[in-house]
Amino acid sequence: MENRTAYGGIALNDSKWTWRAVGLVSILATLLLITGFVYAVSDIINPKGETLLTSLPQETAEPTAAASDELKILALGDSLAKGTGDNSGQGFVKRTLEALSEDGGKAELLGNMGINGLTTAGLQSKLQEEGVQYALRQANVILISIGGNDLFRGSDILGTGSSSGQAASPADTSIPADGVAPPGTGSAANNTVEGSAPVPTASTDELTPESLLSALPDASKRLGSILDTIAGINPQAQIYYVGLYNPFGDIEDLLVPGNQAVTAWNNAAMDIINTHSNMTLVPTFDLFNRHLDKYLSNDHFHPNGDGYQRMSERIVQAVH
Repeated sequence: MENRTAYGGIALNDSKWTWRAVGLVSILATLLLITGFVYAVSDIINPKGETLLTSLPQETAEPTAAASDELKILALGDSLAKGTGDNSGQGFVKRTLEALSEDGGKAELLGNMGINGLTTAGLQSKLQEEGVQYALRQANVILISIGGNDLFRGSDILGTGSSSGQAASPADTSIPADGVAPPGTGSAANNTVEGSAPVPTASTDELTPESLLSALPDASKRLGSILDTIAGINPQAQIYYVGLYNPFGDIEDLLVPGNQAVTAWNNAAMDIINTHSNMTLVPTFDLFNRHLDKYLSNDHFHPNGDGYQRMSERIVQAVH
């Protein structure tokens, strides 16, 4: 009897602890379900989206402006690059710089190497100078204006009586190595004093398509050499060549030969530029055509402030 009682007692104790364990598990499960239900209700009432931006890898974040985004501008070439004719002294170079610096843009002018009277032959010589090459390597935007003196220097456009009626030869010993033509060599860009108002008196015999176009083959070859040289010195830079306009389109006898020469030059320049992916021709012919009275300075050759402003707007469009 005692053994059965003991055995029966053990069975009763096991059964009691079993039910207690089942009850405890049930309570815990109920609490877990209640907690989940409360969280679900809270999420419905106050939904929270995923913080996607903080979960993205660092390298996928929107890039900030790097130092390389700053435009470092260098200008070189003739009197148009220098800004001759603009009473404010800005020319298209400084006007372009100001426009590119607007609205948080970063632009810096490394230098303006424009020289009055410079020809393609003179610019070729300048490109051999170590200082010029150093400046070119620092720039990522290069503005070039050259060619006007090659086309028009052979005619006595301003009536100085110094013209031979032929385009100057690149071997002309009266032109210094730096390409700056001294007074009396027939350079239309250098035969006037700024502020004077000479009256063009050239005749059709002096300024003909033949006389103007005679300078084109050699000059365009030099232009190609210039652009190749600059691209070789700085292959990463974007190069913007400013096309020519006809400053004598408002003179009946000079309209046709001037237009023909300038158009032929711009077409030759475009053929060269089309072979370089980092070069752009900025057209100006249409800006001045029929608007010379508004956009030329009183020397009847260089742009005035408004003319340079129109040129700079074209350059800014090309850069953007």
